Amino acid sequence: MSDIILEIDNISKLYRLGSVGTGTLSHDLRRWWHTARGKEDPYLKIGEQNTRDAKSDSEYVWALKGVSFKVKQGEVLGIIGKNGAGKSTLLKILSRITTPTTGEYKVKGRIASLLEVGTGFHGELTGRENIFLNGAILGMTKKEIKKKFDEIVAFSGVDKYIDTPVKRYSSGMTVRLAFAVAAHLEPEILIIDEVLAVGDAEFQKKCIGKMKDVASEGRTVLFVSHNITAIRSLCSSALYLSNGEINYIGEVDKAILYYLGNALRTETDVLCLKNIDVNNEKFSLKSIEVKSGNKDRSIITMDDGFSITIEVDKKIKNFKLDITCQLTDFEGNILLVCGTAGTTNELDNADRAGNISYTLNLPANFFNEGEFGINLLFIENRKKILEQLLGVLTVKIIPRTMQLGAWMGKSKGFFRLNSNNWKINHA
Repeated sequence: MSDIILEIDNISKLYRLGSVGTGTLSHDLRRWWHTARGKEDPYLKIGEQNTRDAKSDSEYVWALKGVSFKVKQGEVLGIIGKNGAGKSTLLKILSRITTPTTGEYKVKGRIASLLEVGTGFHGELTGRENIFLNGAILGMTKKEIKKKFDEIVAFSGVDKYIDTPVKRYSSGMTVRLAFAVAAHLEPEILIIDEVLAVGDAEFQKKCIGKMKDVASEGRTVLFVSHNITAIRSLCSSALYLSNGEINYIGEVDKAILYYLGNALRTETDVLCLKNIDVNNEKFSLKSIEVKSGNKDRSIITMDDGFSITIEVDKKIKNFKLDITCQLTDFEGNILLVCGTAGTTNELDNADRAGNISYTLNLPANFFNEGEFGINLLFIENRKKILEQLLGVLTVKIIPRTMQLGAWMGKSKGFFRLNSNNWKINHA
């Protein structure tokens, strides 16, 4: 018996720009006339690629074009790509919110989707009523919902407000309840869009843990997120969408490199990303580079320090641009934070524009072995976050003794100071 639970075959979706629906009556009649004669839809030939940064010469654009892939039962597939790449369109097709223009897909079992805050919720109904409503929409019986009700409410953390109309919930409370319903009603396929970004850090951690539990039970998860650390932590494979087409599907780390930019390696570079699209009118990001004194390009040893250099092009004056760097574990827990604001050599760039280079030097004999994610926050005037890149790069640190063949096993903790930091005095 095949273990393929979801099969997408040449799915495409064509939209008409600036219009609601497929177009005018004349367009619909022309489509019908071609279909009645067994000919191809004439508007399929004139659609343009879905590129946000290029002016369109056509009324039609392909949100998706020729997307084909298969998902196995129990697989956790991460779907990544820039805004407008077609991720949400793909999920809406699989959730039967919209239909594909061409192609088809086959699904074994029920799908539970969480695509937007409050999907399927009615604002006038209470949280309790919405659990039963949403459960019914997902194909569950009243008996099944009652059985899971207490567990859903406990997970959501909104039990105090369960008999309050949902219209009075915050967006975070709404997404808590919506995720709890979708995850606890045991669908064969769970589809999660970027909505988890609305929740707080504690709830996001609970959600990732719950999705791991869902996958371990043999159910399938499709997870869309811009949080690269979460994608690495949760997913067994990844799909990179660009301009409505699949650019890569396979290993998670390779898909992330395609998504973040061209990864260049040299004899001294651990990793360098260039021309990263941050879509900000106030600055552009030219490169992010991690360097180590170690000549081996793929690793950093514990007794070799390393540096993170970020080059930006500040497009306008009249604001100060600072950067905060966070190092995380693979579950997204922040282990170390260091920002440029308040440094002894702080650059006052408030009245300047142009290229700026920021370098953070991290000492040798400080980190324990392991893999660490790098988050970067770009901050305006020490108050407003302009952009944040989560898990933009990963550094791998090993002990020198591993290279010498005398490794005694990994010690606990994230940091590991050299024994030279001890001072021993005789009485």
